[in-house]
Amino acid sequence: MAVDPRTERLVRRTTMVAAATATYFLLVADYGTQDSAFGSVKRITESVKLSAKRFIFNSDKKDQLNDEENVKHKNVK
Repeated sequence: MAVDPRTERLVRRTTMVAAATATYFLLVADYGTQDSAFGSVKRITESVKLSAKRFIFNSDKKDQLNDEENVKHKNVK
C-alpha cells in the first residue's frame, strides 16, 4: 500500500516534535526535593556568574561570602 509522501513527512515531523516535547517535560518535571536534570547546569551557570562578577568588580571577601550564601539559599528552595 503506497503512502502519500506529504502525509508520511507530516507524520514523521509530528512524531519528532512530540518526542522532543515529551523529553523536555520529563527533564524539567518537578521532582520535589531532588534536582532535575538541569539542576547541575543551573549551579554551574550561577558559579560562573559569581566568578565573573568577582573578577570584573574585584569584590572583597565579605561580598563573596554573601553571594555564596545567596546561591546556597537559592539552591535549597
